[in-house]
This record gives sequence, structure tokens and C-alpha cells, in this order.
Amino acid sequence: MLTCVYVPFLNVVETEITLKSKMFEEEIHYKILKALEENPELSQRELAGKMKLSLGKVNFCVNALMEKGWIKVQNFKNSKNKLAYLYNLTPSGIEGKAKLTKDFLQRKMHEYDLLTKEIAQLQRESRVENAS
Repeated sequence: MLTCVYVPFLNVVETEITLKSKMFEEEIHYKILKALEENPELSQRELAGKMKLSLGKVNFCVNALMEKGWIKVQNFKNSKNKLAYLYNLTPSGIEGKAKLTKDFLQRKMHEYDLLTKEIAQLQRESRVENAS
């Protein structure tokens, strides 16, 4: 369950949407950092395909991570004699990824707990209905 913070001039629904959007962005950033840490030679197009996101969205996120100073881009020649890029996590990028990993894990554990409770409730309801 999301908790809403008070933001002047925004109603609760807009605040909840903003928080969900921020969590989604953080999840994308986490997944991009993880993928680039595993394979710094991935192109943005390959990254977009792997993550099932648009190339524009990946480009936007990669640029945001560069602006934060979390990744550094280097040019290199790949085996196809084409200029390509190498994406390296910076020390602050490694720290940022660690924080995003922790936050991501906490969110997923919370989701798991909620689903477990919901499943238990549905099972109880199903038993009651079957007993009738």
C-alpha cells in the first residue's frame, strides 16, 4: 500500500500517481544499471529489446543516469568496425545501484507479503463457499 505525502496543490490521487511513477522510474533505472553492469557493451537498442521498453524510454533513462553521474560513456570500435559505446558504472553509480537494489527488494518483499495475505483470504473464502 502506498503512503501519500502532503504536497500543496496536489490531491491524493495525483500524489499517488506521482509516487507510482517515481517507483517505476527507479525500477527501470535499477534494471538498466544491472544490465549495464553485467554487459557494458550493450547498445541502447539491445537494452530496449531486453527490457521490453521503447528505445526512446531507454535513451531518456540512460541520459538521466549520465546526468546523475551514475554511468560514464566511452566510445569504442566494435567487431563490426562500427563506433559503439561502452557504459561503465561510476563509483556513485555503484552506490546508487546498491540503494536502488535495497529499495527494490523491500518493495518486492512488501508486494509478496500483500499477495500472501490476499491468497490466504481467497483460500478461506473459497473454503466457506465450498462448504455452503
